[in-house]
Amino acid sequence: MSVTTYLTKIPGLVRPETYRSRLALVFAGTFIAVFPVVAAAAEESDDQTFELAALGDSPEAFEMDSRIPEVLTTTRLRQPKSRVPGTTTIITGEMIRDLGIMNLVEVFRLVPGMTVAEVGSNNPVTSYHGTVHYEQRRLQVQVDGRTSYRPNLSDMDWNTMPVPLELIERIEVSRGPNSAAYGINAFLGTINIITRAPEDTAGVEARAVTGSRGYKRVFGSAGNASGDYNWRLAYEKRKSDGFDEQEDDDIYYPFHDGYDINTFTYDSSLFLNSQYSLDVRGGVVDGINEEDQIKNGKLGADDHPDIVVDDYYLQTRLNVTTSENHFYHVQASFQNYDRRQRWSICIPGDTFNDILMGNTPDLDPCSANEVDPFRAYLNEDIEESRLEFEIQDTLLFNRDLKLVSGLGYRKDTYRSETYFNGRGNNYQAQVFGNLEYSPLRWLTLNAGGNWEKTTTTDEGYFSPRVAANFILANNHTLRFVYSEAVRTPDAFEQNPDWSYRPRNVQPPYAFLEGQRFLVANLVDPATSTYGKTLEEERIISREISYFGQYYLDSSTLSLEVRYFNDQLRDMISGIINEEDWTIDNNVALDQKGFEVEASLDFPGTKLRMSYAYLDQDGRYTGANDRDAGDKQYAIDLLGRLSVRHSGSFAWIQDLPFNLTSSAAFYFADEFRRSQFERLDLRLARHIFRTGYSYEFAVTMQHYLNRDVDLSPDNVIKDHNQFFAEVGVRF
Repeated sequence: MSVTTYLTKIPGLVRPETYRSRLALVFAGTFIAVFPVVAAAAEESDDQTFELAALGDSPEAFEMDSRIPEVLTTTRLRQPKSRVPGTTTIITGEMIRDLGIMNLVEVFRLVPGMTVAEVGSNNPVTSYHGTVHYEQRRLQVQVDGRTSYRPNLSDMDWNTMPVPLELIERIEVSRGPNSAAYGINAFLGTINIITRAPEDTAGVEARAVTGSRGYKRVFGSAGNASGDYNWRLAYEKRKSDGFDEQEDDDIYYPFHDGYDINTFTYDSSLFLNSQYSLDVRGGVVDGINEEDQIKNGKLGADDHPDIVVDDYYLQTRLNVTTSENHFYHVQASFQNYDRRQRWSICIPGDTFNDILMGNTPDLDPCSANEVDPFRAYLNEDIEESRLEFEIQDTLLFNRDLKLVSGLGYRKDTYRSETYFNGRGNNYQAQVFGNLEYSPLRWLTLNAGGNWEKTTTTDEGYFSPRVAANFILANNHTLRFVYSEAVRTPDAFEQNPDWSYRPRNVQPPYAFLEGQRFLVANLVDPATSTYGKTLEEERIISREISYFGQYYLDSSTLSLEVRYFNDQLRDMISGIINEEDWTIDNNVALDQKGFEVEASLDFPGTKLRMSYAYLDQDGRYTGANDRDAGDKQYAIDLLGRLSVRHSGSFAWIQDLPFNLTSSAAFYFADEFRRSQFERLDLRLARHIFRTGYSYEFAVTMQHYLNRDVDLSPDNVIKDHNQFFAEVGVRF
């Protein structure tokens, strides 16, 4: 296999009881219908295997089927799914666009075991197997190999991700602990977003989408592919009014929770000679994330505390090929996240005097005729940056023995007078590697690990993974995987120095200008864990999975089934806000279940199905100084996005007259309040002309369940949402 081939990027419903019964019938019927076909295909596959065996032990006899999908994410080594040490979902950019998905985070509804919701004002979150609340921890998120979660709050801001949907080549999601390859935050899995190469998008493209609840998206790109130097410039505006209403004491109010984000990106590749190439990427993000006064106002806020976004990043990667069997890359990236959040407050004078006396009264809003209140401005400004270096080396000893290894170094910097009372740094270093060995034609072994040290705990950690893949036939594999991972507390969890400094203070309290008010003095001392040193979270995961492809005349059926049994210990749960700080290593979770992912491809037709079942058992393991209600609350917080049943079904169909239709159904049962159920329908027409093409499309999202799933504030009044789009390409 040449290194050029190796490196080539490949494209690739009702009440709960009735609902679950129908769900079981649907999936049982699916398997009953498919099983005879699968069995016949398996017999055919076995016959092919015997024919191959008769050819002897020549390399050609046992070469893996070229139609088996390959993944890049799980071990950092390009591998066919039959050799990957774990289950990996592949979602192509073409599918994302054909299904009419409107926001990046909603892509993950297609991944078995992942849930998507909104928390806070309108902050989208996604999680694998739950274990998340307001801050989205425990998933490594990368864009073209660049770590993309926020450095010191370990949070993902999906609304501001500089990834236009039109530029996605594919998304790979490694399901299960992947710290052996990527380190601390790959605790539950890895999301790797791979964008399209500049040479694949040469020319000019423009698209506009508008729809319900003030949704607007405008995209434009221009680029050139000249051989040695390929480049692309792209712009995207994303805007939405958010949810329609919020609920407060059974009264519904308008909701100020939209966003207006602009992104500019530059991507290029320069081929210096046959051995060296250089990739350079950069981008700028600016805009506003709206925060509602009622929902997110703090400390007597009398204005909306909107967040002003100002981010940028720069990434460069040198690719070096020393021979057909040896290549490496050197990568450096810098990212800066700047969030400015400022608002005015008004606290009644009597209440504020109680605060000055050391009491913690309820902060009632000022009345219209308030006499001598405390008026000032507060902020929660924070600027975070990440400087990251990586060297990765790939060595192909032969077709049966491959090694990927490397070194990484990261510096995280934070600047905030509110959260940290100034500036600080954290450092992380890591050494990683994975060895793939196939001693027999029917067996592939993977052994990998990552050793890293971080200053957040001043300790070193080793995260191992071992796997055995038994290749039952040319295109059928049974996997056994064991892995361990850790996640260390982020900077704010571990080392907060949280306070507020009022600015522009009005008389009669002007003497308090710039004085620090410590959050440690505002939280309840009876329950507060503020300032407590936290330990790392740990997970032990065991997986048995099957991957197979069946060739049925003119169609291909792909099936992947995963059984998992995970033990999560010393999990950090609790609340972080200006009135309550109760986080601690106080919950243990045992999770087990199974996941199914299947696709059936005919000429002009694509069917895709996913389903996940999760059985989660949690127990409180912290200090025995809480009552039973508080202990259960800590367990419930950690499993806020954990659902027992979830899945999706998608159908993409080519029609006459250059029409394409799609239908997708998404569900998640047993959420905090109810189940999520939505049906998406899209119809698009492509028109091709000499030198250009254009497209018209309409999409409808129908919410089957009229009850909010997670928060009482997530109210959508019209459960039929409509969107129209037009695009042109030269």
